[in-house]
Amino acid sequence: MARRVMPLLTQWSSRVFSVEQDGAPCYFSVEEKHRGAEVPRVFRTIQKRDRCFSLLICGSDRIRRAKFYAELKEKLSRDLPPECDVSPMSSFLPDVRGSLIKGYFLKDNSDSPSQSEGLLRDLMRHDPVLVCSYLRGEDGQLWTQHLWPHADSQTVETSKEYYVVPSEAPHYHPSALNIVNSDVFYSFEEAYEVLKKCGDIIPEATSVMELLPSRAAARRKPDFPVIVVEGLDATGKTTLTESLKDTLGATLLRSPPQCLSPLRARFDQEPPLIRRAFYALGNYITAEQVGQEGSKTPVIVDRFWHSTAAYAIATAVSGPLCNLPAEGSEVYRWPSDLLQPSLVVLLTLDPEERKRRLRDRGQGKTEEEQELDHNQLFRLKVEEAYRRISGPACVTVDASPSADQVLQQVQLLIRGKCHL
Repeated sequence: MARRVMPLLTQWSSRVFSVEQDGAPCYFSVEEKHRGAEVPRVFRTIQKRDRCFSLLICGSDRIRRAKFYAELKEKLSRDLPPECDVSPMSSFLPDVRGSLIKGYFLKDNSDSPSQSEGLLRDLMRHDPVLVCSYLRGEDGQLWTQHLWPHADSQTVETSKEYYVVPSEAPHYHPSALNIVNSDVFYSFEEAYEVLKKCGDIIPEATSVMELLPSRAAARRKPDFPVIVVEGLDATGKTTLTESLKDTLGATLLRSPPQCLSPLRARFDQEPPLIRRAFYALGNYITAEQVGQEGSKTPVIVDRFWHSTAAYAIATAVSGPLCNLPAEGSEVYRWPSDLLQPSLVVLLTLDPEERKRRLRDRGQGKTEEEQELDHNQLFRLKVEEAYRRISGPACVTVDASPSADQVLQQVQLLIRGKCHL
């Protein structure tokens, strides 16, 4: 623990802290000298009796850190007083890749803050966390941060008082610098290493690795064209892919592949790092199937890497649309070791019409699909991430006309691009 804490504390006053409020980040930093700055936004609504704390997870093993972060949320919800609000929090060095650490910000409005303090001290004894308390000055306009000493960091000065001040939003959203091979995977090897390290804590990870293709099989170029159909749920992907299968005499595949279906519920419960690695490897299994079937017929794929990446990017980056990595960013590049489709069609639909179709279907939805329904901003970020992915880029098709008209339009695209 001490080896992990030391580098953090030597740059402590250079770090920026971010607390999620109403889906958007509120930034603040700390200074060793008070310069009369205004109160950061996150502290302006704190009531006089509220006590504020933060926990930041600083373990060196990213697999266990991701698991602990997810489990900690459940523990805090269960063991803290009901009057305690918990918000996601992070700390980072502005625009420095790999500096992000995650945690939670606590606002305790209970009559017994000692219960919260006891829980936090217990966490420090057993787990890789840094705990801070925040105290309001007598005038109500000055806040200070106090880092709690850790049992195995006695040589580090942690009793020093820091003054809390507002901070500008960084040039890059902090999560945007943490997406590569964490939220989105860009090689077979990176995703494989995550699941390999999960073998001792998730037995099902071994089952996934037994299904994986060789590296060469995942990028084998087929003889026939490969057309991927992307889009949000209820945009008509199933209808279109089935029709294309019949009209082109093609093989229809889906991603994630059918062989992973029994394992999806298990991995959907895991934190993003592990869940995203699982779905990334599903794309490589699908790619192997495409290579095999593409030697005999054209191949239609219902979703592929675009979906895996677009949902992950939109989930990782909080706040407004402008927080997404800029167009042309490396996060939108296609993995160099994954088979590239001949054409990617992105079906789009008016949000209200899509909701109507979803209601008519009455099927169960994943957590991300439920988020699409009630969070317009999340939907916009998913759609924009789809459009920014390159190598190959998506060709957008309006899915609001009849199924026959949409099919005709896509057939024209296929004739022009794939010469079928």
